[in-house]
Amino acid sequence: MMDFEGKTVLVTGAAGAIGKGIATGFCNGGAKAFLTDISQDAVDTAVEEVSDGGGNCRGLAADVTQEDQVASVVSAAAKAFGDRIDILVNVAGIVGQGRVEDLTVEEWDKVFAVNCTGSFLFIKHVVPKMKANGYGKIVNFSSKSGKTGSALMCHYSAAKAAIIGLTQALAYELAGDGINVNCLCPGITEATGVWDSVSAGYIKNLNLPEEEVIKKFTAKVPLARLAKIKDVVAVTLFLSSPGSDYMTGQAINVTGGREMH
Repeated sequence: MMDFEGKTVLVTGAAGAIGKGIATGFCNGGAKAFLTDISQDAVDTAVEEVSDGGGNCRGLAADVTQEDQVASVVSAAAKAFGDRIDILVNVAGIVGQGRVEDLTVEEWDKVFAVNCTGSFLFIKHVVPKMKANGYGKIVNFSSKSGKTGSALMCHYSAAKAAIIGLTQALAYELAGDGINVNCLCPGITEATGVWDSVSAGYIKNLNLPEEEVIKKFTAKVPLARLAKIKDVVAVTLFLSSPGSDYMTGQAINVTGGREMH
């Protein structure tokens, strides 16, 4: 278990399986966690679940694409834990699927708004807190699709590639302020909403049964399985720990070897 005693963390997309797992991992390490997602009921449930495990955890809902709501969450998180936000983990994101000729501008814009604008807005409002304290760890969520695009997911692939560019630019910009910025590029992760959406889309678009869709994905993975939530949580915690102090601007693959660059 990594030691996060005395650290405060803000996790977006925290009502989902990965976000909740990350928040739990931080709290198990002694951190204080502030959770946000789009539904207050879902946030309350996540806070209750993490707190039941002994975590010091609070939360507030927000639409990550709305700057006033993002600012309110950042302000509430800072007030809750001594005007500090040491770690920001931008998990919030949505996936989309469809042939490029069938995608609407609205679908394209929504995927970029949630995945890219949401991450930008939280970084914009958290960075002043980090600069004031001379310390910060920012972990963004990209995807395997952000490195090698995925068929039928051009808008999602483009948005996740943009997260890598954002991460690298900010790594340069914020290095002198004691802030490390890295991102994760997970492959398909089982037991998540993204996997449910992607698999349902491929079942429909490729006219294949679910077991064949799973075989198609795992056949491309050297370690011959989908990622587990614990795999993604472990790397997130590492990138937020002192062990990653000499790492910034990196896009770390969690893909079982499917992605190697």
